[in-house]
Amino acid sequence: MVEPPVSIGIDIGGTRIKAVSVQPNGKVLSKRIEPSANCVETLIIAIRSLVDELAADDIPIGVSAPGIASRDNRSIAWMRGRMEAVEGLDWQTRLGRKIWALNDGHAAAIAENWIGAARGARHSVLLTLGTGVGGGVIVDGCLLQGATGRAGHLGHITLDMNSRPDIVGMPGSLEDCIGYHNLLERSGGRFRDTAELVQAAGAGDSNAYECWRRSVRGLAIGIASLVNAFDPEVVVLGGGIAECGPPLFEPLQQYLNEVEWRPSGVPVRIAAASLGELAGAIGAARFAAQQSAAEATR
Repeated sequence: MVEPPVSIGIDIGGTRIKAVSVQPNGKVLSKRIEPSANCVETLIIAIRSLVDELAADDIPIGVSAPGIASRDNRSIAWMRGRMEAVEGLDWQTRLGRKIWALNDGHAAAIAENWIGAARGARHSVLLTLGTGVGGGVIVDGCLLQGATGRAGHLGHITLDMNSRPDIVGMPGSLEDCIGYHNLLERSGGRFRDTAELVQAAGAGDSNAYECWRRSVRGLAIGIASLVNAFDPEVVVLGGGIAECGPPLFEPLQQYLNEVEWRPSGVPVRIAAASLGELAGAIGAARFAAQQSAAEATR
């Protein structure tokens, strides 16, 4: 299966669109960043401009965005409450090019497994820790999308069945434990930003310390659960919360030492994501190249 010499990846976020052209060895040849919009026509104009600037007619293109991709990866089939403009939008029809769409967490998982923190691993899990918790799973070198494209929404595993439901109805979810969308509530009305919470905890604020430790312990339990389910070689943590560095990774490792099942005696490797804001675009480009190569052999 021979991949095309160059592919294009476009990651659509709430405020910005990131686009890259990438070679099969992972080298990023060029990148562009444009303002985003939750309006179909404005979004189409922006994407068409980026594609025309970066791509020749025969170059495969991948688009990543929040939501659940359709089974044929021609569109984001479900996206409620955020970026409604992408829901159901058939990119191939609107742009007249061969384009594959996938979830942004899935795209980032592909990128980190390809040339990032999980490079060389056949099995890896990515968790994106930010306002919510997303991610993706790579099994034997391939993205796990599942029967409906729902696989990889790792923030919606349950840690406490007696807690109230999260945005998709799951009680006591990992997302509600560590995501900063509800940090104000979790911190007793004191903090809206995780960095501020961590700073206060490090400065000796006992309440902030306990809030942060509860969150990190929940994350450790969530990771250990995912390790039991997928048995990865590495778990990669990305997103804004992962940028906390040692105040996150040090207590996280301590809690994992308590709860992780290690039948071989070897702990799973925990790594910080390395590709930053371009991970989604790079992963989308890689996915498009793989899909194009596979299609060419049929």
